Amino acid sequence: MGFLSFFTKDRKESLDKGLEKTKTNIFSRIAKAVMGKSSVDAEVLDNLEEILVSADVGVSTTLRIIKRIEERVSRDKYIGTDQLNRILKEEIAKLLEENHTSDYTDFTIPDTNGVPYVIMVVGVNGVGKTTTIGKLAHAFAKKGKKVILGAGDTFRAASVEQLTIWSERAGVPLVSKGQNADPAAVSFDVVNKAFLEKYDVVILDTAGRLHNNVNLMNELSKIKRVMQKVIPDAPHEVLLVLDASTGQNAFEQTRQFSLTTEVTALALTKLDGTAKGGVVIGISDEFKIPVKYIGIGERMEDLQVFNKTEFIDSFFSE
Repeated sequence: MGFLSFFTKDRKESLDKGLEKTKTNIFSRIAKAVMGKSSVDAEVLDNLEEILVSADVGVSTTLRIIKRIEERVSRDKYIGTDQLNRILKEEIAKLLEENHTSDYTDFTIPDTNGVPYVIMVVGVNGVGKTTTIGKLAHAFAKKGKKVILGAGDTFRAASVEQLTIWSERAGVPLVSKGQNADPAAVSFDVVNKAFLEKYDVVILDTAGRLHNNVNLMNELSKIKRVMQKVIPDAPHEVLLVLDASTGQNAFEQTRQFSLTTEVTALALTKLDGTAKGGVVIGISDEFKIPVKYIGIGERMEDLQVFNKTEFIDSFFSE
């Protein structure tokens, strides 16, 4: 039984469709780069480097990949251009394996000894943070988990209303104090309610801005402190949501949020709308933070757990 047989046909087709623009961008350009060439030489590798950088794989990750391919060319003496895609696939897979990127297969949570599993969601406005929270709540609820949301992004206009709509779509309750409320007070109330009423998962939205690192750090630290009055090791996960279509901006946002809080997982949204899906590979490699979820469409089911084996197989499929 092949690995992909564990995944539904619909899931695989959704992933293939979601990565279509990136695949077309990269592999059509690789085909042009090797046209008329029989072996992988310096010119082919220079072209490949440019292609990967343009797909937002990232400069440092691209250079690592190119160096590995150069070493294989040198070691094996002759590698035909017809083998380039296979070798590229193998080296990207090895890179992700070495960075301990997990093969997530379903929406699951670790054992927390009977207390709610608390996910604090961070990210700038416009990346799909609220949508991701709603879809994540829906996915956990479908798995039979008792889920509750906290409306801690109280500063952006209409953010609370948007999360209210998503909580209703997902069929899960929401704790809210309205617009301009203290985010820390919201976080305390939702975690306390979850603890007393034995919820499985708490998903807390937070302010979507990066205008001042000191203020952001202070706010996130305060939120953590008040949650820990109820659950000492909360939050169990700090999920940074990024828009894959923003390319290098996603790298910079990861860098900035990593300076202000301990980001433990990433969600990459809007992969279906970009030709720069290589950002998934680059960010997971450069920051050593696991990509846990990817967004590949508008439907509730189009938020998928990230599985590197499945992703790479789809990425390199015809």
